[in-house]
Amino acid sequence: MPHWSKLLVQSESSSVPLALTMVLAFEGCLYSVLRTPIVRMEPMMRRKLFSTLAALLFAASLTAYTQEASPANDNGMKLPSPPAQASVVLNGKLVTINYNAPSRRGRKIFGDLVPYDQVWRTGANPATTLKTEVNLNIGDLTVPAGTYTIYSVPSASQWKLVINRQTGQWGTVYNQDRDLGRTDMQKGQTPSAPVEKFAIKFENTGGSKTELHLIWENTNVFVPVTTQ
Repeated sequence: MPHWSKLLVQSESSSVPLALTMVLAFEGCLYSVLRTPIVRMEPMMRRKLFSTLAALLFAASLTAYTQEASPANDNGMKLPSPPAQASVVLNGKLVTINYNAPSRRGRKIFGDLVPYDQVWRTGANPATTLKTEVNLNIGDLTVPAGTYTIYSVPSASQWKLVINRQTGQWGTVYNQDRDLGRTDMQKGQTPSAPVEKFAIKFENTGGSKTELHLIWENTNVFVPVTTQ
């Protein structure tokens, strides 16, 4: 089997991104063309070679686009974690959180799938984004109007909410030096039954006050939010 063809087979069981593998395979195939003058090839060989080149180039472009544009996990594969939004109006100003909502699917979540005492993306896929038109107090943090990323640190005893200044990144990308700060979260009412799909909610809203809740499985934690 030609070397460039082996690349396609090996990519199925390796950690090399498929789009990169496609590009390498295309380069290998092109190298074969350059080594053999086209005029000395059989007509059928020329047709097969040009068809392969075209297919590889199209597949590489399509794969790269799909991995960038589709809701995907860290390996570039689609996840059943649909986009969701939580929003609230405080004193006439809008506060929104955009996130992707993963499901339990029979798994043990906190303390297992999501480890305790480690920073969690607080959702799935792209980073969870907070946008506020008004200055906020989130727990004991002062949060100026703007756009931020929300992370959290799950715990068996004391959850923390993390507000981070970096935005637009993938959910697993976390730079602590960009933190605006961390604040303790409180325990809310335990769900009467395990919650299948992760949810971020604003509850008990009135005037300039609300509560930001993270709810999943048997967990319900929140932090008070007020406008300044």
